[in-house]
Amino acid sequence: MDRLSFTPTFQGTSYGIGDQIGLIWEQTREPLMVPLLKLMVVVCLTMSVMLFVERVYMGIVIALVKLFGRKPEQRYNWEPMKEDFELGNSAYPMVLVQIPMYNEKEVYQLSIGAACGLSWPSDRIIIQVLDDSTDPTIKDLVEMECQRWASKGINIKYEIRGNRHGYKAGALKEGMKHSYVKQCDYVAIFDADFQPEPDFLWRTIPFLVHNPEIGLVQARWKFVNSDECLMTRMQEMSLDYHFTVEQEVGSSTHAFFGFNGTAGVWRISALNEAGGWKDRTTVEDMDLAVRASLKGWKFVYVGDIKVKNELPSTFKAYRYQQHRWSCGPANLFKKMAIEIARNKKVNLWKKLYVIYSFFFVRKIVAHVVTFLFYCVVFPATVFFPEVEVPTWGAIYIPSTITLLNAVGTPR
Repeated sequence: MDRLSFTPTFQGTSYGIGDQIGLIWEQTREPLMVPLLKLMVVVCLTMSVMLFVERVYMGIVIALVKLFGRKPEQRYNWEPMKEDFELGNSAYPMVLVQIPMYNEKEVYQLSIGAACGLSWPSDRIIIQVLDDSTDPTIKDLVEMECQRWASKGINIKYEIRGNRHGYKAGALKEGMKHSYVKQCDYVAIFDADFQPEPDFLWRTIPFLVHNPEIGLVQARWKFVNSDECLMTRMQEMSLDYHFTVEQEVGSSTHAFFGFNGTAGVWRISALNEAGGWKDRTTVEDMDLAVRASLKGWKFVYVGDIKVKNELPSTFKAYRYQQHRWSCGPANLFKKMAIEIARNKKVNLWKKLYVIYSFFFVRKIVAHVVTFLFYCVVFPATVFFPEVEVPTWGAIYIPSTITLLNAVGTPR
């Protein structure tokens, strides 16, 4: 008996699997794939224009700020803290310095040493080390370092907890529950790889003392390893733009910008009024800043105050950081968009700025267009000659955006 053949035939011609795929491709290419790709090109070009307009707008604003704007010390009431012979050190506010840590074997000594070296009346400052380390050896080393500074007369507290729920946000939230925190007026936060200069508090606290409407003072980051490799140099360019332009524009025009999670000082009453730390997203710092802003608190960014830190120098650490910074804001926007729109304590212009400019364009459109357009749609047009990308969308807009991003790091 002849073996049965299941190979499909069309008009007496047999087709293999490859031929069938080719036939399906030809049948769907014109009516389906080409229109779909054209639509994606239009969507991506629209997002590119939105990002371009945002970049140009911020470029114009920052140029005006640099030419005609006043420094934060001039826009707000800033006076150096003065010594009161009658009140003594009680004339100075009580400051809490928090250092969240997690298995920081390489930098724990530097960060604790920098915090303990802050110039402030010794009886008006508390250093709080929040150690979430899972390595017992590292925990012992951090505790011994704290004891060493305590023996020198530094008011330092070593705090641990039984679990890591909420990660950094959970550690900061737990740290605020201790009884001695109730006597503090302000809290300065430094991640484990940050080393503030000794005069950090003398330069930041006066903004909070003399301006009751300010809830946060944010300093700039200074990267000590920016020339380590190509990846750190690229990060430096991106983050310099963030601080030089985005943070400065937000502070100068809207009194709102995202808290960077470190190198900043919060008014504790503002932090508490906003609901404290929450671990519902991976960007707990941005979450707190938005909630505090909706309560009417203002923020000030002081670019002249720089705090040394290190950039991720391995691809694994960089990938983790970027994933958190990319997905977290989108998740937070989804949770808070309606709350922001319904808020009655801030004006309409500020709402539009936060929803459209801060969240939608910078945190969503920027990431989507970077991947979808330049990594998917644009390369796909090679296989579809019918789909064209205009020169202004393929060259002029991305080139201009790249040049504007390099403003903060011209070298």
